[in-house]
Amino acid sequence: MSKFEVVEKFISVNGEGNKAGQLSVFIRFKGCNLNCDYCDTKWANVHNAAYNEMNEFEIYKYIKDTGIKNVTLTGGEPLFRENIQVLLKLLGVDENINVEIETNGSIDIEEFMEVCENIRFTMDYKLPSSGMENKMNLHNLEIIRKEDTVKFVVGSEADLSRAKEIIDEYSLAGRCHIYLSPVFGRIEPVKIVNFMKDNMMNDVNLQIQLHKIIWEPDKIGV
Repeated sequence: MSKFEVVEKFISVNGEGNKAGQLSVFIRFKGCNLNCDYCDTKWANVHNAAYNEMNEFEIYKYIKDTGIKNVTLTGGEPLFRENIQVLLKLLGVDENINVEIETNGSIDIEEFMEVCENIRFTMDYKLPSSGMENKMNLHNLEIIRKEDTVKFVVGSEADLSRAKEIIDEYSLAGRCHIYLSPVFGRIEPVKIVNFMKDNMMNDVNLQIQLHKIIWEPDKIGV
């Protein structure tokens, strides 16, 4: 059995992605290989973050016991975890759950697609204001599938321009789900809408993080 460092597990509404507003079981893993300027889960990435050690069967049992069919593996960076393929194989064969991996775009997702084709990816492309754009694995943009999502977290008008460049360069519109999401408190959503209108950005969605509207923006476990 494999061991995973789980910093929190809970049920909530999905705050973003194409299942936003639906109930989901969240499994948050400790640690990340990036350090984004606007990260709102830095507490889960520090070396001394508290965690519970769980194996793949304990995680699967927790998920099944909730009775919730949507599952979100998040972090930190879940694909950064050793032996995560073992968990993905276990979850991926259960046709009664929908597994989504929230990944930061720095790790090649192709090998994980091959582990189980039923698992979906919500993948970030880190824009300039994150400070991490140079860490992006561009191969991911070439292999992303129609059922997957590319999410651009936008903190400035320069970020918006760069997002459009990437969407156009990799012909993402119509190839996958695309979301523009504002960094909370840094850019007004109306600026994103106006940019979308000015650039006739079809097949692109504006998305506000629901959990930051429903609860306090820095509340954890939601």
